[in-house]
This record gives sequence, structure tokens and C-alpha cells, in this order.
Amino acid sequence: MDDQYLDAFIRESEEAITELNNSLLDLESDPSDRAAMDSIFRTAHTLKGNFGAMGFTDAANLAHAMEDLLDAMRQGEMDVTPDVMDLVFAGVDRIEVIVNEIEAEGESQTTTDETVGELRAVLESGAAAAGTGAAAGAGAAAAGSAVAAASEDGQTADIDVETDLDPVDAEERVVRATIGVGESDMLGVDSMLALEGIEDAFEILEFSPDRAAIEDGEFEERFTLYLDAPDAATVDAELASVGKVDSFEATDVTEALSADEGGDADPPSPAPGATEGGEEEHSVDEIKSVRVDVDQLDDLHGLVEQLVTSRIKLRRSVEQNDLDSAGETLNELDKITANLQNTVMDMRLIPLKKVVGKFPRLVRDLARNLEKDVDFEIEGEDIELDRTILTEISDPLMHILRNAVDHGIEAPAMREGKGKSPTGHITLRASRERDHVIIEVDDDGAGLDVEGIRQKAVEKGVRSPEELDAMDDSAVYDLVFHPGFSTAEEVTDTSGRGVGMDVVHDTVTQLDGSVNVESTEGEGTTVSLRLPVTMAIVKVLFVEVGDEEYGIPIKNVDEITATGAVKQVNGKEVIKHNDDIYPVVHLDDAFEVPGETANGDGMLVRIRESERQIALHCDSVNSQEEVVVKPLEGILSGTAGLSGTAVLGDGNIVHILDVVTL
Repeated sequence: MDDQYLDAFIRESEEAITELNNSLLDLESDPSDRAAMDSIFRTAHTLKGNFGAMGFTDAANLAHAMEDLLDAMRQGEMDVTPDVMDLVFAGVDRIEVIVNEIEAEGESQTTTDETVGELRAVLESGAAAAGTGAAAGAGAAAAGSAVAAASEDGQTADIDVETDLDPVDAEERVVRATIGVGESDMLGVDSMLALEGIEDAFEILEFSPDRAAIEDGEFEERFTLYLDAPDAATVDAELASVGKVDSFEATDVTEALSADEGGDADPPSPAPGATEGGEEEHSVDEIKSVRVDVDQLDDLHGLVEQLVTSRIKLRRSVEQNDLDSAGETLNELDKITANLQNTVMDMRLIPLKKVVGKFPRLVRDLARNLEKDVDFEIEGEDIELDRTILTEISDPLMHILRNAVDHGIEAPAMREGKGKSPTGHITLRASRERDHVIIEVDDDGAGLDVEGIRQKAVEKGVRSPEELDAMDDSAVYDLVFHPGFSTAEEVTDTSGRGVGMDVVHDTVTQLDGSVNVESTEGEGTTVSLRLPVTMAIVKVLFVEVGDEEYGIPIKNVDEITATGAVKQVNGKEVIKHNDDIYPVVHLDDAFEVPGETANGDGMLVRIRESERQIALHCDSVNSQEEVVVKPLEGILSGTAGLSGTAVLGDGNIVHILDVVTL
């Protein structure tokens, strides 16, 4: 399959899934929303067509079943209930899993038969069947027997493992194997030999069609077996050596089917992406495509033409040793490259909705799991950010939202007891301030317990009682960013306002941003992220320390002085500025720099008080230069004192300092 078409299909499917999720949320909140219903039906129809055109039959069948159920809802034949919506959302999740598999492997191993069966059963039995466990049973009853009937395309349909298989031991697992014996003049005999070979390795729990029909050759191309086997991989290995088996496909059906005597089988395992607790695990993948305005492409093309022309002029000037002309051309190149840089940076900007578009579904699922009512709004989703920044902040924002729903918003009864509306409100708001974007997550929940934070800070040794007494509430709130800090009694993925907030802080800081918490106990909490619009070109001051060179962002530098003003106070070096004391930090000691250093000589770089009240000691101060700072990755990520690296024009790599964590 052409990679270009496959990539376009994946990107379009991802957008359709997000649109479908959000339209479904609109419909769930207002079942009379005709526009949402039309959008849902249209998107499901498009997904069905695209999957079918690309040859992904299982996904097309699932989208078709969803389309039919949604059409019944649109025609007023099916009520819009939470249980029905849960089933539709489960179908959307299964489609998303399939799209992710197609992107990673070029194909999908996920089967949709069970979900399709549940959707069809609800369509036949009505909304009351959803969420009661009756959906699968209704589907089997409609089929008329324990053996699957022929499906729409003439192939055999799958058995419903919940109702059709006899109860099995809890430790046994079920694998569905679809078998083909190839072209044969004696199809029944070959099939019988294949069955005997398979039975030598596994117990066959069910046949589709039945055994007699298979041994008579009464099936089209393939037949289906349900085997008692550890997993699909084991079945694959065995079937490869079974005579008369020409082709096969094995799929894990369920973790385990168990039942007491006369009891029902266990409920199906959670849909892909669901956690054991029932909460759907949501994530945002790296943004791999951007849409570029045609005018921007034209601008880029024009700048490249100018660049080529200037290169020719510069080469000619050098060959003719015409330094005046060469200087003029270099100035011209400066302007062209600056414009080129700005154009490319603009092309990397992506609307915030590319990431936050998936958040309404996250909030809905978590609130439903926690039995809370939450109204979630997004403002400013058209605000644009650099692709890299947008990808990096998706997980921190998701974590902040989880905390807001779980630990911030109270249960409906508790809210009513406080005189609040039983429905909590969370707003994600984005706004632009010059070259920065402010993203706020605001909730009207319980707020932060200031005294609880103070007590926990003392218990964990984060701050002394004396230090806490001198801190105002705003400073106390910021303690939740301390590694491992939490006021939750039980730490889970979602409980505790402090769980993982240190990671949120570290991620935002690495992006050259800042994060702040404000709260009013009993009224709510606001978490604010301040982020640069782009991974901007940063002007840095280069300093030498021994054999190493480091870059200090110019925006952090207040003054450069000689070391003559250094004094000793209580055995520590400090300098004084406007009656304020600045401790001296020796960079050679901080980074264990090899080579000889200036020791008592050298230069001091005093950092702006707003960033950190320190002065950095180095051997010498060199030039200033604009560089692109790339965040540290892998095991270096989060290294204290370093914000990233920059590659210079001569190919050397320079570490850029983070003066806050130094």
C-alpha cells in the first residue's frame, strides 16, 4: 500500500475520531442536539467508507454497526442513554486502537466481532439491553442457535464466546483460529485431516460451522475453531506444522472464561485502553503532521529563490576578491535567513485544539468512573503553539485535568451539602500574551488545603516550620511541585493534587516556561502554565570554565562584573548589590569541570533577581549568539542546572544553563 495514501488515511482517521468523540459528548449532554447527531452520523459514515476503501474490513464492519445504531438514534428509534453512549464510545476506542496499529504495523490484529455483536444486539433489543450484560445474549438469541449464522459477506460469522461456549476452567484461555485448506477436489477429507491434526495439539471448544459441515466441505473458503490454548502465538506455531492447513489466522478471544456450576461466564475483559479500575487510559501521540497555508508555501519558495540568488552573488564576489560586494551580499543573506527562520517557525505553529480536542472525552470518562457530574469547557483552542511544545505539554495538561476531576471536584452530594451546584465546572482557557501563551485549568472544586500542605511539607522535610511560617499561601501552594509531594492519603494515578506535579513543573521548565498554582479553599483551584509560542531562537552569553564552554540565556543575565567585589560571609562567597546579598556559585564545582580554572580570578555573571538571586563564577566571558536550544532527552532529561543543548556554527555542542535548578 502506498505510504503516502496510508499516512493521509491515518491523519484523516485521527481527526475524524476526535470529531466523533466530541460530537458524541455534545449529544450525550443534549440528546436533542440535531447538529451533533448529524455530525456524528456523517463522521461514522466517512470512517466506514474510508476503512472499506483501504481494505480494513473489521474496522469497516464496526463503523457500519455504529452507523446503524446512530441512525436509529437519529430517527428517534433508540434512546440516548449513558449505557448506550458507553457502548458507542467503546466502539470509537476500538477504532482508535485499530488506527494506531495500522500506523505502527501497516495492518491491525484487533478483531471487532464482539463489539459489533454488542452494537447489533442493542440495535435489535433496544437501549435497555446496553450495559446489562444482555447485549451479547440478545445477539446470540437473535442468531437462533449457538452456532454462528452466515454473515453479510457470505463468510461464517463468529461465535459469541460469552453465551455460546460451555463454561471452562478459569485458568483456560480461548483462541479463535480461522482455517483455510486451500483449493481441493476433496475439501471435506482435507478438512477432516486438518481437524485431526489440530486436535492432536489443542482441545477444540466450538466449531463454526459445526463439525459435520466442515467434514462435508460445506463452508466457503475458511472455517472457524475456538481452541483451548495459552495464546494466539502458541496456536500460530502449532498450525504452521499441521498438514492440510493451507492458511490460518489466530486471535486471542478473552483473558479467561470461567463460571460456577449453573453460573454465568465472567464479563468480557475491558476494551483496549481501559485500566483495571475501569478508567480509560487516554494519551496524546506525537503530532506528526501540520497543515500549511498555500501563502506560506509561496513565501517559503520566494525566500529560497532569494537565498539561491544571494549564494551565487556571494560566490562571484569571493572569486573576484570583491570584499565590498561580498559584505553587501552577507547583509542581504542575514535578512533573507531571518525571514526564512520566521516563516518556518510560523509553519510549525499548530492550534491548541490539536491536543486539547481529546480532553473532553478524558474528563467525561473519568467523571463517569468516579460518579461525578462535571461540565468541561475549552476556551481559546485556536491559539497556536509550536508543534514540539504542543506535544510536550499534552501529558502535563492531561495530568492537571485528572487531578481537577478526581481531587478537585467534589461528589454531587458533597457539593450540594456545601450549597454548590451538584455539577462541577472545569475550564481550560488559553490566551496569547505577546510571545507567550498562558494556559489555565480552572476548577470550582474543594480547593487546596493550605494547612494540610504545610503539615505534609514538615512531615516530608520539604520545609521547616519556621520557613513555612514566613511563606504566604501562594508560596505554600507551589510546594505541590516538590518531587513526591502529595496530600493524598492513597496515591493513585489520579488521586492527590500533588501526584506527578513535579513532572508537570519539570516539563514546563524544560520548555522555558513556568507554572503556578492559585487556590481558595472550598471554592476551587487554578493551575497556570506560561509557555513560549515557539521553540524560539534564544540569545545566549557564552562563558568559559576550564576546558568547557556554557551558554547562559541573556534574558537571565543582569550584570557582568569582575571578582574583586567578592566577600566572605560565614565561610561562603557572596557579592552585594543594592543591599541584597547574592551567593557565588562556581560553575567548575557545580559541573566538576576538567582542566585548570581561574579559581579566585575570572568573571562574575549576576543573574536577575526575578530568576534567582545568585552570581555565577566563570573563567571568562566570550561572545553572545542566537542559538536553537533543544531540550535534554533520555537519561539526561531533568539534569539539574541544564536546560538543553545548542549546536554552534562550528559543529561544537554547548550546554545551556538552567539558572533556577543550578
